[in-house]
Amino acid sequence: MENGKINLSLLVAEIGSTTTVVNGFDFSESGKPKFVAQGQSFTTVEEGDVNLGLEQAIEDLKKNYQIEELTWDRMVATSSAAGGLKMTVHGLVYDMTVKAAKEAALGAGANIKFITSGKLRRTDLKKIQEIEPNIILLAGGTDYGERDTAVENAEKLASLDLKAPVIYAGNVENDDEVKEIFDQAGIEVYIVENVYPQIDKLNIEPTRAIIQDVFERHIIHAPGMERIDELVTGSIMPTPGAVLQASQVLYEDIGDLMTIDVGGATTDVHSVADSSDEVARVLISPEPKAKRSVEGDLGLYVSMDKVVNFIGEEKIAKKMGVSLEDLEEIIKNHQAIPSTEEDIRFSEVLAEYATVQAVKRHAGSYRELYSGSGKKTIAEGKDLTGVKYIIGTGGALTRLPNRVKIMEKIAQSNNGLELLPNNEAKILVDNEYIMATLGVMSKEYPEEALALLKQSLGI
Repeated sequence: MENGKINLSLLVAEIGSTTTVVNGFDFSESGKPKFVAQGQSFTTVEEGDVNLGLEQAIEDLKKNYQIEELTWDRMVATSSAAGGLKMTVHGLVYDMTVKAAKEAALGAGANIKFITSGKLRRTDLKKIQEIEPNIILLAGGTDYGERDTAVENAEKLASLDLKAPVIYAGNVENDDEVKEIFDQAGIEVYIVENVYPQIDKLNIEPTRAIIQDVFERHIIHAPGMERIDELVTGSIMPTPGAVLQASQVLYEDIGDLMTIDVGGATTDVHSVADSSDEVARVLISPEPKAKRSVEGDLGLYVSMDKVVNFIGEEKIAKKMGVSLEDLEEIIKNHQAIPSTEEDIRFSEVLAEYATVQAVKRHAGSYRELYSGSGKKTIAEGKDLTGVKYIIGTGGALTRLPNRVKIMEKIAQSNNGLELLPNNEAKILVDNEYIMATLGVMSKEYPEEALALLKQSLGI
């Protein structure tokens, strides 16, 4: 920095629902990427322009590092503001095409508001109109299988006069028909490979990629986001999708892993892992290599009451070594960012429960079936037994004192039938809390993002 002036190689903005954070990076020094500076401000969606909050975050960065004049070569962003990526998903059979479409949408970072299987009803159409999704994902039928349901659903969706673009990822025989239906209605439509082309075969990556592309093109139409392209010159990704993207980049370097983000409202689990040969032999339905799940009832602030009810106040008080009366006071004064010793310990109890339960919901399990030929063991769901690394990101699992012990509880909680990581899985922490930032960075700067991610994880 010379005379209070600095030029950064890259600025990455994380535009959240309440807070906007800007991270600055320099790639020029000895060819090694460097995390230089950070600033934050409140997100200004309600003011009608997120650029206001973004500019304030940049000013905060300058103030924190005594920078008088700041320039940068490029800016990219992740966003969960304006409701994030709101989607509805519609397929044929829930356990087949609907599940495949859902996995694609979640992996892209979507906030799925509504899922249907079979032919859409009037009440379904009404609900879709009320949701006003950013994107509609339509699937249905294996390739050269059932055709009518997806075509009928396309006609019904086309009649709604919605502004949302439609992605069709169903039976290939319907591609031209579906395109014509939406073209005639003046609705933007994207035709992509079938998410479920054959029985027991998933093909979700093409749909996941197009969802993120469509999000990037249309995010500027969301309320308060209309001028975002004035500052952001590169990629814009949904924040949860950016975390999975970072996990996938890291997987290519270190192998099977899972990433956990315990937040105030939800707990997200991302895994990038193959099934072991042992599990694959008895697995009854396919699972994606890269999978995201989100649990809306497992959060430490917005969803706190639900987690407290799940655990039970008596059990929480016993774990904390306090009376029920003291616990009621702790709950009453609980903060999104805990500062007192009691509130930190309370947050750790909630975080442990949220972490373990979210992973159990994400993971599969063994099950025994009985028939005339005897007992048979099958497996269903995601196999995490080969996971080598468990990564904690987000506020709770990067800042709470006992974050490592919390994640160690995952393996310790196995009842013997669950396909969970074992005790040999290594615990890693995203110490800089920049995993989402590095996910969007990796779209354009994969080598730099990987180096910074490994540095944050201490590997």
